[in-house]
Amino acid sequence: MREVMIGAMLKHAEGQIAKHRTNVLIYMDSAVGVGEHTDILESVEKELNAMGKYQEQIDILQKYFLDK
Repeated sequence: MREVMIGAMLKHAEGQIAKHRTNVLIYMDSAVGVGEHTDILESVEKELNAMGKYQEQIDILQKYFLDK
């Protein structure tokens, strides 16, 4: 059961990173993707922070919970 839970958490974090990365690519390719946001760089920064959160979760799971 432990492996299933860790696997699910890893997949969730990876999916969230993919989502936020896609948003950054949209912002970079077309400022129209930002919509009501006037500060594109602030929007990109928020997405990068979200990616960092999930990458940190992946790193912790791999370092402390996966059998080596």
